[in-house]
Amino acid sequence: MTKAELVAAIAGDAGITKAQGARALDSYIANVTKALKKSGKLGLVGFGTFSVVKRKARTGRNPQTGAKIEIKAKNVVKFKAGKTLAGKI
Repeated sequence: MTKAELVAAIAGDAGITKAQGARALDSYIANVTKALKKSGKLGLVGFGTFSVVKRKARTGRNPQTGAKIEIKAKNVVKFKAGKTLAGKI
């Protein structure tokens, strides 16, 4: 599903315009991002939990040349599905 398809689905379910649906989705994304930057964790009961995890630096391999490369440490977002969501999939 693309962002445009998600916006159309939100707008249809909520009975609002696509422009309002796009603003709602953009607001959701911005607030999730803000919460993860601030506390590193965001839980939505029944849906799941987003958390920030620090990935360690590691040695990788260039698939074209086979040469070893160093991959820097970085923060990544992890999502764990909640019981309700996992049960519906």
